[in-house]
Amino acid sequence: MDDVDRRLLALLQEDATQSYAVLGAAVGLSGGAAHDRVRKLRERGVIRRTTIDVDPDALGLGVLAHVLIDSDAWMGEPVTRSALFALPWIEEAYIVAGAASVLVKVRASSTEELQTALRRIHEVDGVTSTQAIVVLQTFFERPPDPLTADG
Repeated sequence: MDDVDRRLLALLQEDATQSYAVLGAAVGLSGGAAHDRVRKLRERGVIRRTTIDVDPDALGLGVLAHVLIDSDAWMGEPVTRSALFALPWIEEAYIVAGAASVLVKVRASSTEELQTALRRIHEVDGVTSTQAIVVLQTFFERPPDPLTADG
């Protein structure tokens, strides 16, 4: 990946709806060349998907918690992934090293709904306990910066 690819990624992170002509002009390429570069970034898996960023509060999902899940067994199997994925409150799930086995990001409409989500997490095979860390305020969220990343 060269500097042009990194600049294209940064521009797309700002606004993925920009035309290839605009992207190309911003990095000194034709629209066709910019399109080819972006296509290759997709094919290599650098660009994993194109999406929109929806405000969870606007959807009534104002309660955010990070939940550490303890277990009595290895949680990295497909059956655990499927069980956690089936819970609509879980946005992200990670197998982690440390005091817990899994870390999940949970969004809910209320603390009562968060309690329901925690109850359902406890029903997943192998789960022995959870520790919820409720977010009071998000200072910032930042995607990776392609202009400063090595590699």
